[in-house]
Amino acid sequence: MRMIIVAGTPGSGKTAVLIHALKSLKKGDIKPSVVKIDCLYTDDDVKFAKVGVPTKVGLSMDMCPDHFAIYNIEDMISWANENKSEVLVVETAGLCHRCAPYTQNCLGVCVIDATSGPNTPLKVGPFLSTSDIAVITKGDMISQAEREIFRERVLEVNPKAKIIEANGLSGQGCMELAEEMLKAKEVPLEEEELRHSAPLAVCTLCVGETKVNKKHHRGILRRIDGFQTYEGE
Repeated sequence: MRMIIVAGTPGSGKTAVLIHALKSLKKGDIKPSVVKIDCLYTDDDVKFAKVGVPTKVGLSMDMCPDHFAIYNIEDMISWANENKSEVLVVETAGLCHRCAPYTQNCLGVCVIDATSGPNTPLKVGPFLSTSDIAVITKGDMISQAEREIFRERVLEVNPKAKIIEANGLSGQGCMELAEEMLKAKEVPLEEEELRHSAPLAVCTLCVGETKVNKKHHRGILRRIDGFQTYEGE
């Protein structure tokens, strides 16, 4: 199974770009499946269904959406195999700038919004720095100079990334993304590993503690001065 993992900030245009790319795949007689990961709600499965792509929704609820996605990869691939799909596209929620959802053999695609500010690439962490492709959207809404600065910031964070400038409304650049999807290698699930460690998420807040006093908290904790410690057994 070729596996494409798509990450990016909310509102960057991940779904819009993917729909155009999937249309291109289907024209080439490629059968894709999509898993959409979100936290509480999504209707993106309806949008994917309109272009005839089997879609499964996963809602992570109280669990980190990328931890949820990673934990369920095996089931996602099995479901895509049942659909006789050659390509599985996993779109993650993109709610945490520390997310690191890519596996070693997937095609890692980061969708990032050029209108979010020139320093955004420096702020978003592993979902950009470890990606194979950086898809820059909404470039038509800023000046040429701003586009160049944004592009340089992306390359500063990830010099090896292939940059594709895409428009989620017109579909410009999305065919190029579809071509890259076809070049992805198959994922050997038993030996697959993450490219980067996932965010730390082992503390009392993660399991429902509501008290704010420090004495009530255990687990992996980071102080405001940057010192990281572990409290507990």
